[in-house]
Amino acid sequence: MNPLFGRGPSIQTRMTLAVILSIVLIFVDHKHDGFKQVRVFLNSLVSPLQYAANIPQNLLDLTTTSLAFRSQLIEENDRLTEQHLILSERLQRMAFIERENQRLRALLKSPAREVVDKMVTEVMSVESNRSSQQVVINRGSLHGVYLGQPVLDDQGIVGQVISVGSTTSRVLLISDITHSIPIRVARNSVRSIASGAGYLQRMELNHVPHSADIKMGDLLVTSGLGGRFPEGYPVAKVSQVDSNPSLPFAKVVAEPVAKLERIRYLLLLWPPNVEQKPIFEAIEQIVEQAEELL
Repeated sequence: MNPLFGRGPSIQTRMTLAVILSIVLIFVDHKHDGFKQVRVFLNSLVSPLQYAANIPQNLLDLTTTSLAFRSQLIEENDRLTEQHLILSERLQRMAFIERENQRLRALLKSPAREVVDKMVTEVMSVESNRSSQQVVINRGSLHGVYLGQPVLDDQGIVGQVISVGSTTSRVLLISDITHSIPIRVARNSVRSIASGAGYLQRMELNHVPHSADIKMGDLLVTSGLGGRFPEGYPVAKVSQVDSNPSLPFAKVVAEPVAKLERIRYLLLLWPPNVEQKPIFEAIEQIVEQAEELL
């Protein structure tokens, strides 16, 4: 009985023909670029399949990223919750101390300190080198910023405004070699002048007598002299005291408490002795007056 379909070429013959055909196609494509359009068509045809094949990997990456981000948010939330409790306790203690301070001032018939106006600002650019250390912030004259305005971060004094534009201002850091600030030692109220040394983590006290009671670790705060910086804000901590008798003055080096190398958000202050106020307060006053008239 004969088979319904005749037997075709052998496997060896088919393989030989396939190899020869492949060599011919490779030669034609290499020499004449004859399959360029075919490749473009095949790539377009296969690309949806490639996207579909990548879907599981993309979903896995997205899931992993979401889990990692969620874990990070949980850790940050726990940290902020703990920090909130600590700050709440400090706030309660500060409220008690403030009440005690008010009573003592009343007994001594000393005027209470006025509240300082504030505004948050963000650093836009940084100029930091040996001869100039400045930053640019995103607040200007439209926000009530003025020349000489004190600037600080969450740790202490950062510097003062030296140039004001409409919506931006330039701040000179306390570590700049041209900057000086009146300070006093928080421990014993010894007064001096702290000047920048051209390095973000170094300041020097000028003309300190050898007999001055200044020790390593002492906190230096603003003295309020000169009327530029309000009194009592942290400036630096003493890191080195060298009382060499051969020198006319003691060498005192301090490190700024503000993190000048990684500042981002800053706080602008309007001391009580400054008549100029932030524009938002002026707007609020106008709104209040209009409501009273209505």
